[in-house]
Amino acid sequence: MAVALFLSVLLIAACGLVYELIAGALASYLLGDSVFQFSTIIGSYLFAMGIGSWLSRFLDRALVSRFIAIELMVGLVGGFSSTLLFFAFASTGGFRFLLYLVVILLGVLVGLEIPLLMRILQERFNFKELVSNVLTFDYLGALGASLIFPLFVVPRMGLVRGAMAFGLLNALVALWSTWLFRRHLPHASPQRAACFGVLALLVAGFVYGQKITDTADATLYADEVILARTTPYQRIVLTKWKDDYRLHLNAHLQFSSKDEYRYHEALVHPGLASLAGAKHALVLGGGDGLAVREMLKYPSLESITLVDLDPAMTELFRTHPLLTKLNANALNSPRVRVVNADAFPWLEQSNDTFDFVVADFPDPNNYSLGKLFTTAFYRLLKQHVSANGLIVVQATSPMFARQSYWCIVETLKRAGFRAWPYHAYVPAFGEWGFVLAGDRDWRPPGQLPAGLRYLDAKTLPALFDFAPDMGPVPAEPNRLNDQSLVRYYEKEWREIIH
Repeated sequence: MAVALFLSVLLIAACGLVYELIAGALASYLLGDSVFQFSTIIGSYLFAMGIGSWLSRFLDRALVSRFIAIELMVGLVGGFSSTLLFFAFASTGGFRFLLYLVVILLGVLVGLEIPLLMRILQERFNFKELVSNVLTFDYLGALGASLIFPLFVVPRMGLVRGAMAFGLLNALVALWSTWLFRRHLPHASPQRAACFGVLALLVAGFVYGQKITDTADATLYADEVILARTTPYQRIVLTKWKDDYRLHLNAHLQFSSKDEYRYHEALVHPGLASLAGAKHALVLGGGDGLAVREMLKYPSLESITLVDLDPAMTELFRTHPLLTKLNANALNSPRVRVVNADAFPWLEQSNDTFDFVVADFPDPNNYSLGKLFTTAFYRLLKQHVSANGLIVVQATSPMFARQSYWCIVETLKRAGFRAWPYHAYVPAFGEWGFVLAGDRDWRPPGQLPAGLRYLDAKTLPALFDFAPDMGPVPAEPNRLNDQSLVRYYEKEWREIIH
């Protein structure tokens, strides 16, 4: 009996933390800035738990019945939380309000659970033993949830089915409580019927979780969703409209197959074509293999190392027929080595040097990505660039995020590079910015590889001219301990959206 009671505590704690993690992860996926999202969600959740604990003092009668009712409410709200929030993001303008409403409601309900359960158990255990055991199992449940969530829930079930699975655990705790505390429930049939009803709803939600996710994606994206994956790092969605394929990571467009060649030709060729005899190249990010495709047009390159955090991303672009056609099967070239790792620690551990480096990371919309645009990162990267080598950085839009763009230029300069800013027009994104950097003088290449669709010797020099509305503006460099770039980026893109 005691084991079953304290196992209930462990499961309650695990479920409560998982709902909190799901809300934080989902907000980070959809809104960016993971530090802000997790900080405010955790703070709101803990505050609401405090309110729930305080409110528990006003529950004096029928404690077991009320505990069972609260467990069922937690199971329903928590189990369907990610489904509700996905649909809210796609179809309403009140996503943030609903996000924090769900977080606070769950926090209040979870805050009621443990005080009620302790009061129910106080007649079976002395106070010291009760507090010690309840808190021990509460903390163990939190530890278990924090490990299970990234290792199993997200990669194996996703956020929708993962929430449903833990909702089921709450409903099961409610159901077995009707037997554990049956002497407090002379008429338990209504509670058991409610438990079976909630279990049925959650089982249906779990079984149809993929269809729910697909429906949410279809609502979120204007075009047909033909592929979707949830990984520990991101949500990968591929959409199709006629013959245009578009990749979205965490709901942010990464490329359109109709015009991605403009982006990738501009990213690679101004730098690489100017390096006669470059032998070793490095791509950081760029798990779609499209930059690698362009680099393979240089026979002199003996090796290309691609470092991308997400193995699911590189595996898709190595094996999916649509995607391998798009990148010309680049990731399966014998000259290409794929490494799945975080670029920062990988560079710290590597002793290799490269003649040409492409930093093709997603835009710095959160601090996790922002660290890859800092003076610390660029100084580390500089140690891996050969004496006459060059790096190129995708640097967001000088039109729509002007201060962010020139912040990246300034950061490269502060890291000891000479910098040559340039931009290209990509219809899916508008004007897009890049920065070429190195230690030596750079001159535009006189010759480019054959078969390019966008760049030639005439159009390339024009990329380095900036109209007045995209020209330099004052910006602080982006440092690891003070990421001004993330603040600039969030402010500028928020102004564009609103």
